[in-house]
Amino acid sequence: MRTAEKRRTTKESDIYIKLDLDNHEEAKISTGIGFFDHMLELFAFHAGISLQIEAKGDLHVCDHHTVEDCGIVLGECIKAALGDKKGIQRYGSFLLPMDETLAQVVLDLSNRAYLVYQVDVKRDTIGTFSCEMVSEFFRAIVNQAGITLHINVLYGENDHHKLEAVFKGFGRALREAIRITSDDLPSTKGML
Repeated sequence: MRTAEKRRTTKESDIYIKLDLDNHEEAKISTGIGFFDHMLELFAFHAGISLQIEAKGDLHVCDHHTVEDCGIVLGECIKAALGDKKGIQRYGSFLLPMDETLAQVVLDLSNRAYLVYQVDVKRDTIGTFSCEMVSEFFRAIVNQAGITLHINVLYGENDHHKLEAVFKGFGRALREAIRITSDDLPSTKGML
């Protein structure tokens, strides 16, 4: 079974995540940051996975530690749940329209961490969520999970739509990449 469960506790945050790549249940997300909860619920739904996140952080300071640490633990869970990656599709890509916005998310579960993030937003915050934290969240995921991830918002006007398209697109691209399509390891090197 491709599952993982991890807790990370620091002086800044306490993050618990439970992940199941092969079952889809309604996500249970509680980070104390409403917009972030909504984005994570959308991600899990579009990835077709079960995801539980319970996060407590120093939100009286700002949302940075909570959001980044959620990314760290989610990346660790993705890597652990994938195991040896035998049989996975490996690559995933998705073009996601959200009204006037079009987002492109492309990834490789290569065990090589790299993030390209080209998303232009005008607002500093949406609700209590800092828009600058989206790139930090995805950087934390790719660094822990070993994912090459390219996120591009090709065009759009509404910042909520842009970020929603990014999270949904990431879910759809990951859904494609984690799909079991063979009994082989998808690498000519013989390892990922």
